[in-house]
Amino acid sequence: MTAKSSKQPRRADHAEAHIYQSVIDGVMSQRLRPGTKLPEVALCELFGVGRSIVQKALQRLAHDHVVELRPNRGASVAMPTREEVGQLFEARRALEAAILPLVARSAGRADYAMLRRQLRDEHRAMHHAPQTHWAPLASAFHLKLGELSGNPLLARYLRETISRCSLVVAIFQPPGNAACEHDEHARVLDHLEQGRVAQAIAEMDTHLRDLEAHIRLVQEPSERSLADMLGLEQAAPAAAALTIRPA
Repeated sequence: MTAKSSKQPRRADHAEAHIYQSVIDGVMSQRLRPGTKLPEVALCELFGVGRSIVQKALQRLAHDHVVELRPNRGASVAMPTREEVGQLFEARRALEAAILPLVARSAGRADYAMLRRQLRDEHRAMHHAPQTHWAPLASAFHLKLGELSGNPLLARYLRETISRCSLVVAIFQPPGNAACEHDEHARVLDHLEQGRVAQAIAEMDTHLRDLEAHIRLVQEPSERSLADMLGLEQAAPAAAALTIRPA
C-alpha cells in the first residue's frame, strides 16, 4: 500500500469522528434540538466528504441513540418518549442500587479521599463554569462509583446508561437547573463512608428520581441554520481541511 493510499483511511476516520463529535456537541449544547433533520446531502456539503463517511457517522450516532434513522425519511435528532425516558432511568436506578453495596464493601480511605477531591472540583465548576463544562464532572462521580464496585460488567452497563441519560438531560432539562446536584452527591458519599448502605441507596434513588422529574419532553423549533447548529459557521477552514471526495 502506498503512503497516499494509507493516509486516505485515516483521513476518512478523522472526518467521520469530526461529524460524530459535531453532532454530539450540538445536542449537548442544545443547539441541535430533538427532531432536527440531518440530511445526508447537506452534511456532505458542510463537511466536504462523501456520502459513505456521513452514513457511517450517522449509523454510529444511531447506535448511541443520539439520532434516529428511518427508512425513506433519513436521519433526525432523537426524540425519546416519556416511556423510554422512564425505562432508561429505571434501569439506571437499578444499576446504581446494585453498585453502592459493592463500593461500600471494597472502597478504602484513599478511594473516599479521591471521591472528595472530585466533588470539590465538581462544586467549583458548578459555580464558575457553564453547564457544558461541569456536567461531565457530575457524571464522572457516578462513573467512578461504578469503577470502585469492582464489577466491570456493572461499570460498563452504567457507563452506557449514563451516556444516554446525559444526552436526555442535556436536551430536555430547562436552563438553570443543575443536571446533578452536588449536595446530593455529597450525602450519598457521607452515607457510604459511614457504612450506611441502605441510606446511600435511598439517597441515590431520590437523587435520580429528582433528575428525571426535571426533564421536559418539549420539542422546540430552531431558526438556526444547520451549519450554525453544528458549530460550523465559525469553523469553515477546519471543515474544508477535512475534504475527502468519494472515489
